[in-house]
Amino acid sequence: MTFSEHERHRKVKAKVAVITVSDSRDEESDASGKAAESLLISDGHEVVFRRIVKNDIDAIRALVWELAQGPELEVILTLGGTGISVRDVTVESVSNLFDKRIEGFGELFRRLSYEDIGEAAMLSRAIAGTVSGKVVFCLPGSKSAIELAMQRLILPGLGHMLWEANR
Repeated sequence: MTFSEHERHRKVKAKVAVITVSDSRDEESDASGKAAESLLISDGHEVVFRRIVKNDIDAIRALVWELAQGPELEVILTLGGTGISVRDVTVESVSNLFDKRIEGFGELFRRLSYEDIGEAAMLSRAIAGTVSGKVVFCLPGSKSAIELAMQRLILPGLGHMLWEANR
């Protein structure tokens, strides 16, 4: 596929779920969830679901699976739980659900993060993949990480990713 053919699929208006994984945040203190929602809306997407869920493998897995089975949305973002602490379980919760992994997402995210935060970028286990035709991104919980991932990777490539995931 040529670059111009890729461009044809870049602009899309997706319906998105935003899940913040945290034991300490609530709707008022969820700056990362607010940032993700704001960036999505300003790019013309619709946030049709937003929730905060505890760092619980079964709860995260069940919610992502349930959302991926319905026709209401095309994209699921999880925010938080991608580090290396004992409580960081998002990757373990979601990775087994993937039909396909988008390996380049995590690689590129860590590379871009390295430019901003240095060697601490290697601690991120950010991943992406598809679940039942939905594109799922598991992002770190910091507002700056959300902004980086959204502005540099997700929003520019979302249309093409969705096209590929559903053809």
